[in-house]
Amino acid sequence: MNNSSQDAVDFLLSPEAIRSRCGQLYRLAQSGELLHFEFVPSKLKSTVEFVVDVIHGHYPLGDIPFHSRLRHFEAGGINRVSEFKKLIETAPPDEQARSWFDLVTISVLMDAGAGAPWRYLDPRSGGEYSRSEGLGVLSYNLFCDGWFSIDKSAPFRVDGHRLLQITEQSLATAMTVTPQNPIIGLGGRCQLLKNLGQLLFDKPEVFGQPPRLGNLFHAVTQGQSTLAARDLLRTVLVCLGPMWPSRLTLHGVPLGDTGTHPLVTGEGPTKGLVPFHKLSQWLTYSLMEALALSGVTVHTPDSLTGLAEYRNGGLLLDMGLINLKDPRQKAVTHSIDSPLIVEWRALTVALLDIIADEVRKILGKSERDLPLVKVLEGGTWQAGRKIARMLRPDGSPPLSLVSDGTVF
Repeated sequence: MNNSSQDAVDFLLSPEAIRSRCGQLYRLAQSGELLHFEFVPSKLKSTVEFVVDVIHGHYPLGDIPFHSRLRHFEAGGINRVSEFKKLIETAPPDEQARSWFDLVTISVLMDAGAGAPWRYLDPRSGGEYSRSEGLGVLSYNLFCDGWFSIDKSAPFRVDGHRLLQITEQSLATAMTVTPQNPIIGLGGRCQLLKNLGQLLFDKPEVFGQPPRLGNLFHAVTQGQSTLAARDLLRTVLVCLGPMWPSRLTLHGVPLGDTGTHPLVTGEGPTKGLVPFHKLSQWLTYSLMEALALSGVTVHTPDSLTGLAEYRNGGLLLDMGLINLKDPRQKAVTHSIDSPLIVEWRALTVALLDIIADEVRKILGKSERDLPLVKVLEGGTWQAGRKIARMLRPDGSPPLSLVSDGTVF
């Protein structure tokens, strides 16, 4: 690649690109020029107040944690994080760090939506869980049982050899999927895990020989005890990017979770492209906690953006902060790369920044005290789930999506 091509790729794999391109569509919404959505600023106050009420309900003392995969390991009031600490406490520090990276990364990649009907009965606690909590507890149990390890005497790892052995049937069995307990995106999820397995072999300089996912820890930290959130995201995108379904590429580089929109401007080959990197950013937020458990500090978390997914986006639509110009579109099932869904996700990213600022004003908090990653957890994600359950018995999102299990 020449320098201009590399610059274009670097831009699209950055949080600055996410905010810039989503900001374009937000400004078009402000002027009423979007194709599918209108912005209703008069609903901002009630939306923010709803989020604040949810924060007070969940975290009355204000001790809001990060929006991270580790929250789902606490489902049912069971502190599985402390449990896992004890499981690995006799291992050397570097091995503990690799195991945290193995666990958190594979769990995030398995959680791209389950759908309303799916349930997981935890054999350890007897609790029944659904959606993100169910996928979190399931993936935690599979990991602790050594399901991702090629060597059952060393269970707490994710091996490339093992990932390549996974079939759709073996994954369905592991995830307790049956005709009576269906899950969305099973095939896409299986292919993603196999893609990851191949990627571990293709990048020995990152994942080592024999290839192990947890070796990403060393690529991320480079022996340092502090790093920037933006750099962590960049490493995640570069090292794991090739595993994503090949939706869009630029000069041979996979762009991951990036959509297109006819009204988006930009220089050269970036014109029309709108990056979101939802799962990669959520993985980054989650790895911040894994790194903290290993003594590594990640600073400037607010350089990352809000997550363009259906709980945050559903909050905006259900609260009337944004509305469909054609209400009949609510009855249509949309593909994730359609201009309508790209608009919905872009408005979600842009408005999450605005909502976070307004929440901080009400709570008297600074950006340092209450970064976006805590507003998401406290917060907009919880509020999106709550309003969905208030409006629809199954708590489903307000728009119907075709999911392949690799984006939402």
